[in-house]
Amino acid sequence: MISNQILQNTIEGLKSITRIDLCIMDTDGKVLASTFSGAEGHEEAVCSFVDSPADSQVVSGYQFFKVYDDSRLEYVLIVNGGSEDVYMIGKIAAFQIQNLLVAYKERFDKDNFIKNLLLDNLLLVDIYNRAKKLHIETDVRRIVFIIETKHEKDNSALETVRTLFATKTKDFITAVDEKNIIIVKEVKPNESYKELEQTAYVVLDTLNTEAMSKVHIAYGTIVNSIKEVSRSYKEAKMALDVGKIFYSDRNVVAYSNLGIGRLIYQLPIPLCKMFIKEIFGGKSPDDFDEETLSTINKFFENSLNVSETSRQLFIHRNTLVYRLDKIQKSTGLDLRIFEDAITFKIALMVVKYMKYMETIDY
Repeated sequence: MISNQILQNTIEGLKSITRIDLCIMDTDGKVLASTFSGAEGHEEAVCSFVDSPADSQVVSGYQFFKVYDDSRLEYVLIVNGGSEDVYMIGKIAAFQIQNLLVAYKERFDKDNFIKNLLLDNLLLVDIYNRAKKLHIETDVRRIVFIIETKHEKDNSALETVRTLFATKTKDFITAVDEKNIIIVKEVKPNESYKELEQTAYVVLDTLNTEAMSKVHIAYGTIVNSIKEVSRSYKEAKMALDVGKIFYSDRNVVAYSNLGIGRLIYQLPIPLCKMFIKEIFGGKSPDDFDEETLSTINKFFENSLNVSETSRQLFIHRNTLVYRLDKIQKSTGLDLRIFEDAITFKIALMVVKYMKYMETIDY
């Protein structure tokens, strides 16, 4: 359904061109949009006109027109004046509103199709049949972006994204839940993941500046057929979750760059608990105090380099060695040995994953 604001903008635009007042009413005689006051007084006449077989008629110096959606009567258009010129303007206005109905209906149908496509709610035969009916190409490279907004039902962010992609008629913008905006983007033959990452940052910067909305963006991999779009969507969803757990400092996350985080995310929780118990017994690697954890993280950042880590932490080398010895006594892992360091790093990531999964409501 077209919003009343769109109808109001349409007839105001027509009035500015023709200097003729117009009003759009529903079939019960309720005013939806009008360029003149007192339109409510036509309620009874509209109800009579709705029940009549005529598609247009003159009533008390006003032209009445019926506007249909397919074969169903949707609106009654009232034009101020009874002359031939006013009749022609009314016919043009009714034609314009009818075309708006068709355009919005098609947009709604496409939006519905894309949502069901993303959520795997369509059979393969239905995907191709509906795509053909809606004039959507099936064998085109596409990729799915997910934009997670800070607030639920962030309409300003959704409209900003739609405006940003307004000229991209083969891209689809939709939402499947309260917080996520979905972009199904066509990928041109010469576009690579580098260009797609730039697109993600353009969207990020635009939303930060124009919609004043802090967002996170994730995207899947490029698919070659419309039936595979849901796969790219699932990948983008995974990238969004994995990014929250392991790469919280990134605002843009690609599925193809998730590294070991992707593997850990797919581990069953019982297996994770078994791994932590096997390595650390009854302890958890994140039970250390803040100073010890920051030392460990900085040591990893500097590729197990004792001298560089002690320099960046502003501590003596022997102090760092003491801390590492203390960790070894507590866990049995010497972080100066590559294999032990990898085990500890993975354990930290596994614990992060387990904690994240505990916060999810099933």
